[in-house]
Amino acid sequence: MPETFRRPDDDLPGEPTSPWLASPLETTFDPLESNPSVDAAVVGAGIAGLSTAMELRERGRSVVVLERDRIAAGVTGKSTAKLTSQHGQIYDHLRREFGREAARQYGSINERAIDIVEGRIDDLEIDCGFERRPSYLYGDEPDAIEREADAAAMAGLEATEVRSVPPFERAAAALRFDDQAWFHPRRYLLALAEEIHEGGDANDDAESVDSAGQTGVYERTRVTDVTPGNPCRLRTERGQTVTAGTVVLATGYPILDRAGYFTRMRPKRSYVLGLRIRGEPPSAMYYRPGEPYRSVRTHHEREGEGTLVLVGGENHKTGQGGSTADRYRRLERWARERFSVESIDYRWSTQDYVTADRVPFVGRAGVAAENVFVATGFRGWGMTNGVAAGRLLARLIDGEHPPEADLFDPLRFTPKPSAADAITENADAASQFATDWLRTLFAPDLESIARGEGRVVRDGPKPTAIARDADGDLHAVSAVCPHTYCVVDWNDAECSWDCPCHGSRFDPDGTLLEGPATDDLPTRDAGPASDRDR
Repeated sequence: MPETFRRPDDDLPGEPTSPWLASPLETTFDPLESNPSVDAAVVGAGIAGLSTAMELRERGRSVVVLERDRIAAGVTGKSTAKLTSQHGQIYDHLRREFGREAARQYGSINERAIDIVEGRIDDLEIDCGFERRPSYLYGDEPDAIEREADAAAMAGLEATEVRSVPPFERAAAALRFDDQAWFHPRRYLLALAEEIHEGGDANDDAESVDSAGQTGVYERTRVTDVTPGNPCRLRTERGQTVTAGTVVLATGYPILDRAGYFTRMRPKRSYVLGLRIRGEPPSAMYYRPGEPYRSVRTHHEREGEGTLVLVGGENHKTGQGGSTADRYRRLERWARERFSVESIDYRWSTQDYVTADRVPFVGRAGVAAENVFVATGFRGWGMTNGVAAGRLLARLIDGEHPPEADLFDPLRFTPKPSAADAITENADAASQFATDWLRTLFAPDLESIARGEGRVVRDGPKPTAIARDADGDLHAVSAVCPHTYCVVDWNDAECSWDCPCHGSRFDPDGTLLEGPATDDLPTRDAGPASDRDR
């Protein structure tokens, strides 16, 4: 969030960032300056993208990784960083809707993902706070917990029903998954990025590597266009062209949509507070499903830096659901009722994507894009799913067809588990589109906007998004998201413009932050001069 857009009366607690991004971890990866030709290009340097790049390099392929911002600065850097196969009440859902074998495959690849991370940490000697800890699913519905325990056991997981529930909250039932883990995700991924970047060409004699040898990792390099083919070509914002035999899109929403992803996924935001508490912090990870869900884990900082308790929840569909600042306040009240809070040092939010049938999309991107692959739809459980996706994609690119490929296939047809949700979400998007445009047409030309606030107003027939910064200056951009032309909404906690249809987000100056959109919001006239000095 730009410093000038902090509300003057900001009563929200904590620094607006995650501890992973607050750490003084400077990166040294330059923007792409050349036009390389490689075996594989990976778009996105979060855990899914870098895991895929590592797997491909280990298979002897030359790889370039292109990151719009900084390594692990997106969803990965804003997660609670729990490495667990316990993903809410997922196994009962998978058993009912997909069958026992699907539940077993899902559990197996996520358990293996934890082992893969631990193995890489040992091999590369990464200091990232990795610790094996139990993870608890708890709640007030014993029947639901019992069904989940039975389904997890059938999936081959060591999940045990327990009566010992979280020390900070009462619950009727709980399920413990042993040998799970937590870690510092950015420290881990920076080490992977260094290994990918400094390891040299995977095959120095390969004709696919250009004479400049420009494989490696590149930050501040936004990909604006992907042309499928044999080979594929990517264009960057600064005009470079990357030629690649294979492209992997690990960017949340794929920037190339050949399979109607925006009709089969919905974006959701959730919120986290980093607390310092009096007394002993929780020694495990905890998750309570429901609306809103609650998530708790402890983060042991480096020696002398103390310990944080991370409390998360308050999820909602992006661009909808009212004041986001109020969600932080509700989360704070919940935390203070359960912990002896000494201070709240951090607050942050993150955006995840949920598929209609609750299983990630990992595989070929769509029709007429056989050399383009995607990894998305992790539903808030991207730490293990992202690692698992990297391994699965590398095997698919190598010509294998692992048993779990069909379960995660982006082109799968699953009408039973996904139809109702897909219909509901698409109806919601259509309704939001119509309602917001109608609201804008009847809005006044310009209303009084307080410092640190944003509002969509009418500039003739055009909806204009206007925000006033802490200095009183107005900033105006088009209020129409360039993805599918929905009208954006103001996010009062993050001070951003969020699209309520498919989750694209923009800074007050129109700069694209995330989502399926690939263009910024165009600037507009900020209104009459008499109003600009308020």
